[in-house]
Amino acid sequence: MSTTGKIFGINGPIIYIKGDHGFKMSEMVYVGQDQLVGEVIGLSRERTIIQVFEETTGLKPGEEVVGTGDAISVTLAPGIIGSIFDGIERPLDAIARQSGAFIARGVSVESLDPDKKWPAHMVVRDGDAVTGGTIIAEVPETSALTHKIMVPPNIAGTIKNIVPDGDYTIHDVLAVVVDYSGKETPLTMTQKWPIRVPRPTNQRFPSTYPLITGQRILDTLFPIAKGGTAAVPGGFGTGKTMTQHQIAKWCDADLIIYIGCGERGNEMTQVLEDFSKLTDPRTGNSLMERTTLIANTSNMPVAAREASIYTGLTLAEYYRDMGYHVAIMADSTSRWAEALRELSGRLEEMPAEEGFPAYLASRLSAFYERAGFMETLNGLEGSVSIIGAVSPQGGDFSEPVTQNTKRFVRCFWGLDKALAYARHFPAIHWLTSYSEYVRDLEPWYKKNVGEDFVSCRARILALLTKESELNEIVKLIGSDVLPDDQKLVLEIARVIRLGFLQQNAYHPSDTYVPLAKQLKMMEVILYLYDKCSELIALNMPMALLRENRIFEDIISIKYNVGNDELEKFVDYHNQIDAFYQKLMEENA
Repeated sequence: MSTTGKIFGINGPIIYIKGDHGFKMSEMVYVGQDQLVGEVIGLSRERTIIQVFEETTGLKPGEEVVGTGDAISVTLAPGIIGSIFDGIERPLDAIARQSGAFIARGVSVESLDPDKKWPAHMVVRDGDAVTGGTIIAEVPETSALTHKIMVPPNIAGTIKNIVPDGDYTIHDVLAVVVDYSGKETPLTMTQKWPIRVPRPTNQRFPSTYPLITGQRILDTLFPIAKGGTAAVPGGFGTGKTMTQHQIAKWCDADLIIYIGCGERGNEMTQVLEDFSKLTDPRTGNSLMERTTLIANTSNMPVAAREASIYTGLTLAEYYRDMGYHVAIMADSTSRWAEALRELSGRLEEMPAEEGFPAYLASRLSAFYERAGFMETLNGLEGSVSIIGAVSPQGGDFSEPVTQNTKRFVRCFWGLDKALAYARHFPAIHWLTSYSEYVRDLEPWYKKNVGEDFVSCRARILALLTKESELNEIVKLIGSDVLPDDQKLVLEIARVIRLGFLQQNAYHPSDTYVPLAKQLKMMEVILYLYDKCSELIALNMPMALLRENRIFEDIISIKYNVGNDELEKFVDYHNQIDAFYQKLMEENA
């Protein structure tokens, strides 16, 4: 029997039912004549509180609310990759065919196509013992990813009635599991999973593998690990979304889940258009073949914005359980926090700092803690990495969302307005940013990139820090009074900023840079610094060193050396040696 109740009060997306009608916490309900989707968020003897994920205009007291008995869940089956969903996993293309450019109230569509047939290859046989997570079939979902049909986590037993290889819909029964009490459970390609409940795993591993992005300032100075967490805070126009786009395009994750949470519609349109045109460097096919979009734009209902984060996270955990490495781009968690604030205000809860609810920190913690590098129930290894954009008002990093996010992430890529306005992209400031993964990843860098990678990184950061200290002196008394060794630091820091940290997303050799080239670039810059330091120690003036174009030539390495032309770095070492030898002979 369905649980039912009558609407007693309405406050925006929040509705109230008088009394206790037997609803369960987090239960999915249908509200009113239009069957609006909602979720139970509060229960007491006096009333039941429900948040509605659709526009409540036109609802009135007395309309019926019907419970489903289940929590808000997502459908997990082939067809997720390459799709674009709203915040509660309704496909926007199917909605568009039914109601046009805007989502109609109460629109009801299946999350995934129930009629499409998928070619399934069975990997178990009758009589095989299976447990939660066991892979029973494989489906080529796209050219980039094979979808692995798994036994749901709470089921175990013996397989019988396995079907032969062939084409099946997501609701066709592929096999039957007989548990140890004799109960039979049919298995299809489809699983349902509540979005607010983390999917189980066997074990969490430490962070020892980097998520390689091809962006020099990230991979070298502030790396993130697979299964790691990062925040990208910045004011309007500093490049949060563009940074996430670059990472999504080029990182070595198997699957990208892009969550547009409360962002402008034109930004999500740009993601759709860009990703469909881009070629995946690993497969040569469209990038959309390893991307799923959750689009909850700023004009969509606020309650669905709050749910969209969990929808994307649950999809990511599902593919992690297949043994894939998944990267989530959450843009932006500030809009999600604003949705929490609005709902909290409607519920008349006691506000905390800047009106945000007192449970903001615990919600952020619960979100980021679902990231990790895991051993799955079937013994495979997979990861979920979360990169969340933060949009502090006025670029103020001391506001609650940024400060609470810093408590739960280990990577902080602080975007700087001055760098963005100077057209220095990525506008990640090297003094406000940090990564706590460097020590964890050091053995991997030494083994797979080079013994000197971490030491070169440390020297590069030291030079940038020294430049910042010297700039404070320059502001007071000018650069002319600095000794030549300090002038050299300023010049080499300029080479680092323009030739290494600044990256051109539209240049074929600079949009993505492999780690081997990043190391070679650092080595050349530091070799130039060492040779120039020797000349300065011999009392050669910095003005004499600047007369040569060597500094500009080193800056242009990023354009002049292709990613597969690393042998050219020998020429630059020879060029520096020739520069050194020439000055030594002229001033002997």
